[in-house]
Amino acid sequence: MLYYYKHRNDWQRSYIFCSIWGFIDWGLYITQSILFAWASIERHILIFHDGLVSTRKKRFFVHYLPLIVLLPYCLIFYSIIYYFPPCKNFFNDLDMICVRSCLFQDNAVINMWETIAHQILPTLIIIIFSIALLLRVLRQKHRIHHVIQWRKHRKMTIQLLSISFLYLVFSFPNTIMVLMYICGLTEQIGGEAQLYVEFFSYLVILLFPFVCILPLPELQKKIMKILHLQRRGRSIHPEILVITNNKNIQNIPRFENIVQ
Repeated sequence: MLYYYKHRNDWQRSYIFCSIWGFIDWGLYITQSILFAWASIERHILIFHDGLVSTRKKRFFVHYLPLIVLLPYCLIFYSIIYYFPPCKNFFNDLDMICVRSCLFQDNAVINMWETIAHQILPTLIIIIFSIALLLRVLRQKHRIHHVIQWRKHRKMTIQLLSISFLYLVFSFPNTIMVLMYICGLTEQIGGEAQLYVEFFSYLVILLFPFVCILPLPELQKKIMKILHLQRRGRSIHPEILVITNNKNIQNIPRFENIVQ
């Protein structure tokens, strides 16, 4: 992406390269969003309805089956979009994702389905269910008359609100712009804004690991040790070495590195 923005006018790319880029750039991005949306729902099940996963059979239907269905569905859907379309995709070497699906252009139903089911709903589910999980935990504490100790919930609060903020600020504006184009907004009106919101939507992938690490200080310490940011210092101290040679005893100074 960075190379494209620097060499967009003189970077010649092939149709195959652009198809692979489109599948990775858009297909896997949407797959990640859909899977995380399901994970946001599943957290409610694991915490408040653990009886639904108490047996092996229940775990299969509640935990494994959705993943078995969602992952192949996304991969097959976008493989057809970019690799095996029933029509000819549009190729424009000046665009960042230089292959545009003909199915989105020619079929309004598929375009609407992809926009609502693959973009709008996952983003809304992540935002709403992340905030709802925090509210349900606090409500449960209040119902059983426990004093809410914010120290114990600090990590979960920071993580859930950070995830919601990340998707709300960086991903949702791009989704809204796409929906507005479907509803009739012309590129002359929102074309420049679309460039910015599309670019910033990629920050979700880049910032997501840091959002997860933010409320975990023990993980931060391990990472800092791995990066050698907590290296111990070295100091040099003189030491007296005593050498006995028949009749003469000499004190010879010697320096030695001592690791503190």
